[in-house]
Amino acid sequence: MEKLTEKQQKVLRYIEGRLQTGNPPSQREIAQHFGLAQNAIYQLISYLRKKSCLAESAGHRGLRLSQAYIDAKRQNEGIPIIGRVAAGTPILAEENIDGYVDLKGFFSPAANSFALKVAGDSMVDAGILDGDIVVVKPASEIDNGRIGVVLVNDEATVKKIYIRKNYIALEPANKTAGYKTINVKKNSANVRIIGRVVGCLRKL
Repeated sequence: MEKLTEKQQKVLRYIEGRLQTGNPPSQREIAQHFGLAQNAIYQLISYLRKKSCLAESAGHRGLRLSQAYIDAKRQNEGIPIIGRVAAGTPILAEENIDGYVDLKGFFSPAANSFALKVAGDSMVDAGILDGDIVVVKPASEIDNGRIGVVLVNDEATVKKIYIRKNYIALEPANKTAGYKTINVKKNSANVRIIGRVVGCLRKL
């Protein structure tokens, strides 16, 4: 990827920060933020597109990071931590990425792996605690008893997964708290296996 000037880097970082909050900026807002003329920002954005940092897009707030930039950042900084789930699948778009986690020195996950931050204590007996980051290898199928990530009504949950004839059992791992196994209809449009947990990271 072509090297950026200092001004281009600043504009790109600002755009990326706004996208991560789900609030893409207009060119006028970028110009106001940097105290530059809107024509200057238009030119800077054109350069960022030519250098494959921004994707071609239309609309007043249509700025998006390019897939090439996202892939390069993933290579340099690690796999993306997905901050939210939308439309029935984890979205690996820039506005849904909360950051990156570098796994060098731990293991080498699949190229399309992603990470999710765990909320809750339903898997503590499996060594997955509240606030941990689980590394997920995308998959639509999983072996019985393996820990995976399932979307239930667009909410991602980490559980032991058991595939039965007519339903999927999502089993927690916390005997003390007494969490119950969740059974969901196998062919429901609101349920989807999205990946297998292949690692767990914890800040000490």
